[in-house]
Amino acid sequence: MTQYTGVGATNEHARLIIDSYERLTGTSLLDEAPESGKEFDQLYNRPFVILSHGLEADPILNFGNRAAQELWEMDWDMFTSTPSRLTAEPMEREERASFLKAVSENGYVDNYTGIRISSNGRRFYIMQATVWNLIDDKGIIHGQAAAFREHRFI
Repeated sequence: MTQYTGVGATNEHARLIIDSYERLTGTSLLDEAPESGKEFDQLYNRPFVILSHGLEADPILNFGNRAAQELWEMDWDMFTSTPSRLTAEPMEREERASFLKAVSENGYVDNYTGIRISSNGRRFYIMQATVWNLIDDKGIIHGQAAAFREHRFI
């Protein structure tokens, strides 16, 4: 049985992802209400990609559900020790600045499309992704998260 470790392997972090998404978008990542003590499992087993990273100078991924790990071809330990920038191809400066500004101003961006790359070099488009700030109930930002249901290999 796989042992999940790190800040992202907690029910508290899963609850932060779930709650901040709902607070910002008005919709839920789950089909059912979050069950106390089972939030990690509920998020980890969703059939679409959900991932997050922290606030480090070079942010490190701290959560990736089963769908994210499969798409990026990494196990939990590899995924949660990867700088998030390495999951993506470099964005052009203007596009990146515009994207980050929109997330900062709105708390989230919906319908984002971009090119990503797996650990084995497989390139793919993520489509209609939502990227949001992980904000707790006191207004403190803990990182960012993303979720998407569609991707297409290039």
